[in-house]
Amino acid sequence: MPRRTHALRLILKDQLSQSLSSLRDIDRDRDVVLMVEAHDELTFVRHHKQKIVLILSAMRHFANELRANGIRVDYVTLTDSRNTGSISSELNRAIGRHRPKDIIMTEPSEWRVQAMICSPNDFIGSLQVLPDDRYICDRARFAGWAKRRKTLRMESFYHEMRRGTGWLMRGDSPEGDRWNYDVENRRSLHGGVRIPAPPEFETDVVTREIIDLVEERYKEHFGDLEPFSWGTTRTQALEALRHFVKKCLPDFGYYQDAMMSAEPRLFHSALSPYLNLGLLEPREVCEAALREYESGRAPLNSVEGFIRQILGWREYVRGVYWLKMPEYSRGNYLSAKRKLPSFYWTGRTDMVCLRRTIEDTRRNAYAHHIQRLMLTGNFALLAGLRPSEVEEWYLVVYADAYDWVELPNTHGMALYADGGLLASKPYAASASYINRMSDFCRDCSFDHRRKLGKGACPFNYLYWYFLIQNEERLAANPRMAMPYNTLRRMEATRRTRIVQDSESFLDGLETHRRKRRRGSSSEARR
Repeated sequence: MPRRTHALRLILKDQLSQSLSSLRDIDRDRDVVLMVEAHDELTFVRHHKQKIVLILSAMRHFANELRANGIRVDYVTLTDSRNTGSISSELNRAIGRHRPKDIIMTEPSEWRVQAMICSPNDFIGSLQVLPDDRYICDRARFAGWAKRRKTLRMESFYHEMRRGTGWLMRGDSPEGDRWNYDVENRRSLHGGVRIPAPPEFETDVVTREIIDLVEERYKEHFGDLEPFSWGTTRTQALEALRHFVKKCLPDFGYYQDAMMSAEPRLFHSALSPYLNLGLLEPREVCEAALREYESGRAPLNSVEGFIRQILGWREYVRGVYWLKMPEYSRGNYLSAKRKLPSFYWTGRTDMVCLRRTIEDTRRNAYAHHIQRLMLTGNFALLAGLRPSEVEEWYLVVYADAYDWVELPNTHGMALYADGGLLASKPYAASASYINRMSDFCRDCSFDHRRKLGKGACPFNYLYWYFLIQNEERLAANPRMAMPYNTLRRMEATRRTRIVQDSESFLDGLETHRRKRRRGSSSEARR
C-alpha cells in the first residue's frame, strides 16, 4: 500500500514564489506539491505564444527549484497522455494517487479559477485556501477601505498605502510635500536622450523544449514565437529588476508617458510579467526603487511614479476586482457595441501609431501602459468597441495579462465601461496628444493637424464623435465641462460633418473586417 501523503499542496501557474503561503509550513518528508500544465488554462483565450512559453518554462524551472530544496513535486506536463487538461480534474487524479489528509492552496488570483477549483463538489476532499500575502493590501483590508468611502478613487487608496508602509513619507507628510509628481513626468522624447537596451535572456534547454512544444500545439495563436528573450527564472527576474533600477529608473519618471516608434520599452521596467507570475514580489520591487532614491541615484519624481504604479495602481485594481466581481465584468455603461476591427490582430492599418504598437505587441507580447491606454485603448473607446471583445484582446496579447489586472484596467480605465468607478472621466484624446507624446505622427499618411475631411487623422473627428454620441451620459461630469462647452459652441454644420466623417470611417472598418473574414486568415476570423 502506498504511503499516505500528509498534505497535497496545489501551486497555480502564477504562484511561482518560494514565499507562497501554501509552502510556508511544508513538511518535506510527508507533503507533495502538485503543479499542472493545464491545456484549458492556455486556451480559454488564445494567449500570445510567448506568454505560453513564459508560463510553462517558468513553471518547470520553479518545480526544479522546489526539488532542489528537497520538496517532492508531482508535476503533470502537457505531453502526459493521462493529462485531462483541467486543473480541477488533475487535482482529483492527484488526490487518488496520494490520498492526502489535507489539500492546501493559496487563493487564486482570478475569479474564474477560484470558481472552478474552490466550488464545493469539484473534487474529493476538503480544501484549505490560504490568503495570498505576497500582495501588500489583502482583500479584507481593501474591502474595509472601500466601505468607508463613497467613491473608490485610487489616489486616496494610494495615500493610505503610503502611510501604512511609510514609503516616501516624512512622518505623516509625503516626501517633498507632494503625493505625486505627474506634472514632471510628461516629457516627450528627443534625439539626445540615450535609451538603455533592454535585458535579453538566452533560452536554455527547458525553454527551448517549450518553444518547440508551443510551435507544434499552439501555432494558430496570436504573436511571434521568436525571438524569445523573457527571463523564466527568479534569478533572471532579479537581474531584470537590477537592470531597471540602475539603468532605467533615473529617467523613468520624466519619460513614462512618452512613446517612440523604434523603442517599445523606453525606460519602462517590463517587470509586470515577472510580478504577475510570482518570480518577483511587489515589496522587493518597491524597496529596490526606494534604495535608489535614498542613495541619491534616482530622483524623487521617478521613484514616486514607479512606487505609485505598484503600491498604488496594481494593489488598487486587484482590490476593485475582488470587491466587484463577477458583476463588474458585465457592465457596458456607454453601450459600446461595435465589433473589434481585424487590424487589432493583423496590424494592417494606415494609422501608424496603432500599426506599430500592434506590430510590437505581436513581436514582444508587450506594450507599455501609455500605448495600451492612449492608443489601442483610446481608439477602442472613441470607436465604441464592444468591451468584452476589447478585454479579450488585451488578455490574449500581453505576457503580463491576467484577468484580475487586465479587466479593471481595460473595462474601467480604458473603456469607461464601469461608468466611472475607477476613472473620474473617460481617457479620450485626439491626435494632438499622440503627436505631443510620440513620433508616430511624423511618418503617418494621416495629418494630425487636420480635423475633418480627406487626410484628417481619425482620432481628431472620432474624439468629437465620441462626445456627441455620449453627451447624455457624460455632459454632467465636471471633468468633461471644458470639451462639452466647446461642443455646445460648435456650429451645427461642423457637428454634422464630424458625424459623417466618423461614421464613414467606422463603416469602412467594418467593411474591411468582413472582407478579411471571407479570406483565409485565421487570425482575422478570431
